[in-house]
Amino acid sequence: MQRVAFIGLGRMGHGMAGRYLDAGFEVSVWNRSKTKAEDLIARGARWSSSPGDAAVDADAVVTMVADDEASRAVWLGAEGAAATMKAGTLAIECSTVSHDHALRLSRELNAHGLIYIDCPVTGLPDAAASGRLTLLVGADAADLERARPFLIPLSTTIRHFGKVGSGTVYKLINNLMGAIQIAGIAEGLAIAEQAGLDMKLVLEAVESGVAASPQVIRHSRRMVTRDFSGATFTAALRHKDAAYAVALAESLLRDKPIVSSAAVEAYARAKAAAPDDDEGRIIEIVSQPKS
Repeated sequence: MQRVAFIGLGRMGHGMAGRYLDAGFEVSVWNRSKTKAEDLIARGARWSSSPGDAAVDADAVVTMVADDEASRAVWLGAEGAAATMKAGTLAIECSTVSHDHALRLSRELNAHGLIYIDCPVTGLPDAAASGRLTLLVGADAADLERARPFLIPLSTTIRHFGKVGSGTVYKLINNLMGAIQIAGIAEGLAIAEQAGLDMKLVLEAVESGVAASPQVIRHSRRMVTRDFSGATFTAALRHKDAAYAVALAESLLRDKPIVSSAAVEAYARAKAAAPDDDEGRIIEIVSQPKS
C-alpha cells in the first residue's frame, strides 16, 4: 500500500487528503489545528505531531498551505518534512506560492535528494473533496509520470505546462485574472446599484453578456444579494495570489502592469477590512455612494 503524507487541512487540503483515503492510500496528516483532522483520523488517517513526523516512510508528501512562508516552514523548517523524507520521495507542492519560491524550493529539495513537483490546483472545495480538481503541473516529464498515481485521485484534468515553476506561472495568471474579474464586477454592480438600475435585470444582462465568465456569474449573484455564506476563498488569499502574480509580471514585462496592480490595490483594501471573509465582499467596500 502506498503511503502519502498530507500537510495542510484547510478548505482545499481537507478534501484532498480525504481523496487519498477514498483511494485506499495509507495517509498521515498534519495541520496546525488537530481539530480539522478529527474526521480524517476517524476514517483511518494517522495524526502526526509535525510535518517531519508525517513524512516518515512516505512515498509522496503533498502540501496545501497558505503562502511562501508556510510552505517553507512545512518543508524546510525545524520540524519540516524534508528532514525525514528518504531520497527519491516525491515532494508535491499544491499550494499557490510565488514563482521565485517555487524555484528556490525545488533547488533546495532536490539538494536533499527529493523529487519536486510544482502542482498548484484550480477548483473549489467541493471539487477537492470529490477528486475533480485541475492540476497545473511543472515538472520533468519522467517525474510527472512517477507522480501520476498520486495526482489521479485528486483530479479530472492534469495540465503539464513544462519545467518546474511553469505550473505556478499559470496558477498566478489564473488567479490574477480572477482578481481582476471579481474586482471589476464588484465595481460595475456598485455603479448599477447607485444609479438605481433594476438589479434583477442587471444580473440577467451580465450573465448573458460578453463579460460573463464562471467567476463573474458566481460572484455577481452573491454580490447583489450580499450572500457571502460558505466562503470558499478569502480576501487575504486573493490579495496574496494577485501580489505574487504582479511581482512575476514586473520581472518579465517592460512596463508596470497597470490593471493587475489596480486589482492588488483593490484587494489590499478588502484584506485590510476583512481578511478572512469571502473575497466577494469587496463590493461592500466599493459600493459606498458619493457623499
